[in-house]
Amino acid sequence: MARTAAALIIGNEVLTAKVKERNGAFLIERLRARGIPLVGVYVVPDDVDAIVETLSLARRRAQLVFTSGGIGPTHDDVTVRAVALALQRPVVHMPEIVKSLTKAFAPATVPPEAMRLAEAPAGSRLIEGPRLKYPVLACDELYLLPGVPELFEAQLETVLDGLEGQPVVTRLVFLDAHEHEIARVLDAAALAEPEVEIGSYPTFDPAAGYRVKVTVEHVERARVDAMVERLVRELPKAAVLRVE
Repeated sequence: MARTAAALIIGNEVLTAKVKERNGAFLIERLRARGIPLVGVYVVPDDVDAIVETLSLARRRAQLVFTSGGIGPTHDDVTVRAVALALQRPVVHMPEIVKSLTKAFAPATVPPEAMRLAEAPAGSRLIEGPRLKYPVLACDELYLLPGVPELFEAQLETVLDGLEGQPVVTRLVFLDAHEHEIARVLDAAALAEPEVEIGSYPTFDPAAGYRVKVTVEHVERARVDAMVERLVRELPKAAVLRVE
């Protein structure tokens, strides 16, 4: 079975609307394309206890966990410390990062504040990539990504390059009908094939050209096609506008 993923978006600036959060949406899109099921995205403040609690929940629900934000050198960057607490590991300095910082600040001594960039939970590793300005910090199946969208996106793509998934096949059925008029057919189809995901999404925009969009999804195209055929056969004929 495909491994599942969960994500923590960390930062007071997100919860107070100081920044427009985009990492969560990008993560959802890219995991979907890779075929890695996402079980939850949690938004938490720069608070160690909140991160530890939510991270523990995420790790119970998913095999892969991604974090966004809180890994810089300032007082509010507490993600590394929180992850270490959640994993019950000490915080150590990554020798590779210490070496890079020493070279960058030479001949001066690396300031203590900058040295915080080398901190990581014990047992962490660095993932390098050609598109990266900074390596990805990973600990087991937990990936600590930066909050800056440009850095987050490049690091996420690098991580995904090394992960396998099962891309989902999706087909769409557009209907000129209200949801209550098609609910019985959808209920029966979902009960008969519970592993094939069926979604129903109404719109109230006259310009859309339909009333309800039904999605059919599964990793096997044959099962998706069979379900679409069933729905087209059982739904009111006049209601079916088009199938994609």
